[in-house]
Amino acid sequence: MTEPLLSPMSPPAGARRPTASFMLAHPAHFMAMGFGSGLSPVAPGTAGTLWAWLSFLVLQRWLSPAGMGWLIAASALLGWWACTVTARNMRVADPGSIVLDEVVGFWLVLWLVMPAGLPGQLVAFGLFRFFDAVKPGPVAWADKTFKGFGWRGGFGILFDDLVAAACTLLAIALWRFL
Repeated sequence: MTEPLLSPMSPPAGARRPTASFMLAHPAHFMAMGFGSGLSPVAPGTAGTLWAWLSFLVLQRWLSPAGMGWLIAASALLGWWACTVTARNMRVADPGSIVLDEVVGFWLVLWLVMPAGLPGQLVAFGLFRFFDAVKPGPVAWADKTFKGFGWRGGFGILFDDLVAAACTLLAIALWRFL
C-alpha cells in the first residue's frame, strides 16, 4: 500500500526540492515542470501560465485550430501521467513547481478565446490566474476532492486547473453576453 501524498503547504522532510537536475532526471518531470518554467523561484504558476501563453502563440503558427485541440487533449492525457510521476517522486500532493496543469488549462482558454485579440487574452490571463490562485467555489471543490496518490494524483493536479479554465471561459462568455 502506498502512503498518501502530503500537503504542498508543509512539505515533508523527505520531499524533493525542484531543481534543474531533478527536472532533467525524467521526461515526466521535464513535462510536468513546464519545460523549466515551473522552476521559477517566484510565482511558478504564473510563470507556467506565461509560458503557456507564449508557447500557444508560437504553436498556432504551425497548428490548425483542430490540431491545437488535439494537442491540448493529448497534453491533458500525457500530463495526467507526468504530473502523477513527478508529484510521487517529489513526495508532495501538488508541488508548486508542477505547472503543466496551468499550461493545459490556459491553452484550453486561449484556444477558445484567441479571436478576441490581445485585450481578450489579457482578460483571460487575469481571470485564469484569479480562478487558479484563489480557487473560489467549484475550483476549491475540485482541488480538495481529487488530491492524492495513484491514478488520482495527476488527475487531481490537472482537474482543478481545468475547472479554473471552465470558470474563466464562463466569465468571458457572461462578459460578452452582457
